[in-house]
Amino acid sequence: MLIRDAQIVRLVERIGEHYKTNISNRFLRPALLQLALEKQTWDNIETLTMKLEHFRYQGFQLDELYRQILASARFVALARRELLPNLRHRIMGDAGADKVLRDMAINNFNSNLQVFADHVGELYQNLLRIDNFRSKGRRPVHETIPEMIEVGSMLSGV
Repeated sequence: MLIRDAQIVRLVERIGEHYKTNISNRFLRPALLQLALEKQTWDNIETLTMKLEHFRYQGFQLDELYRQILASARFVALARRELLPNLRHRIMGDAGADKVLRDMAINNFNSNLQVFADHVGELYQNLLRIDNFRSKGRRPVHETIPEMIEVGSMLSGV
């Protein structure tokens, strides 16, 4: 099922911009790459956050978006559990000109990760609405991916 909804495109765009600027920036990326996520998970996150142009006009495949959301939720849960407690110690650097920017990235990571989780959650809720509306008499796509049941708790940190 193709999704061409303008609100979905704007949400994906917002997620990508936030991720590139506040999550996977030059200061934090080395620590992020230490997270034990499978290559497919990283690929799905990259597709969601950096490859909007591929889908802007042709539309998104609903099942692929669900997998990208699931990958993002796994990332959020793992980053909260393994990265947040000792982020400052994982990112070493000198006291050069970028020290203030690095410290800002570290100090704001928790709140930026929450904003990312909120955006992904909003995308997920919008897709569920569209999926349930379009499925009429058929099984919604999200019900065919058993792991989707965990997305809400992974994004909320519960």
